[in-house]
Amino acid sequence: MVVGRPDVRLRGFVDRYVGYREATALPLVRREAAGAFVVLILGWGAPLDVVDPRCAERGAYGVDSFVAGTFDGWCTTRTVGVGTGVELLLAPLAARRILGVPLVELANRAVAVDRLADGWLDRLRRRLAETPQWPGRFRLLDAALAARLAATEPVDPRLAWAWGRLAGSAGRVGVGSLAAELGWSRRHLATVFRREVGLPPKTTARLLRFARAHAALTGGRSPGAPPPGGAEVAAHYGYYDQSHLIREFHEFAGATPLRLARSHPSNPG
Repeated sequence: MVVGRPDVRLRGFVDRYVGYREATALPLVRREAAGAFVVLILGWGAPLDVVDPRCAERGAYGVDSFVAGTFDGWCTTRTVGVGTGVELLLAPLAARRILGVPLVELANRAVAVDRLADGWLDRLRRRLAETPQWPGRFRLLDAALAARLAATEPVDPRLAWAWGRLAGSAGRVGVGSLAAELGWSRRHLATVFRREVGLPPKTTARLLRFARAHAALTGGRSPGAPPPGGAEVAAHYGYYDQSHLIREFHEFAGATPLRLARSHPSNPG
């Protein structure tokens, strides 16, 4: 794995590039947690399947490159062989501009990049595969993403403010309070969020809270150090009690907090 820092012009849109090369002789299956972010994989080599257990038609099969919109449930990925590529985790409004589509079109879906409308990501994937070293690939990503952003209009500043308020509070701001601060009705806020972010604000708030709790349980710890207790995490991140925390983890990660705390995270973003 090779981590690249985007050009300073992109820092508000892309946190990092994660280049990878992975070889597996037997099928490798990972469980991917839900999230209020967009996953973009531009890869080449061994294909993989992205499977949503709730609806097979929402997955992508035999692909090396795909985009997965905001998801309110866990999925699995399956691959075998040697795969190489780069992963980007995008905040929804950054993805909205980079991908050029309202995220309602990608919510709870994984789509092969060669099926997206204008084909620019598929062309970018091919150029990345032809570039021999990671520094050159990261520079290519910088140039392509900067050009894409320069050609797109900024999102509604009111929506950007609402997203920042919600994300900054880890989902603890109530939907009614958020709407009142914006001067919007709850219905209008829900409509705009669903169209542009892909999920309604209440679900988005739950996912943002879950992400913080998930990171607390699965993040880096000193060797041998025990993970924080479920009751402690529940209280710190605003769950009613430990049972509430466990229900949310079952829904969004398909596993209990204790099981996840003892394993390696699949998508720490």
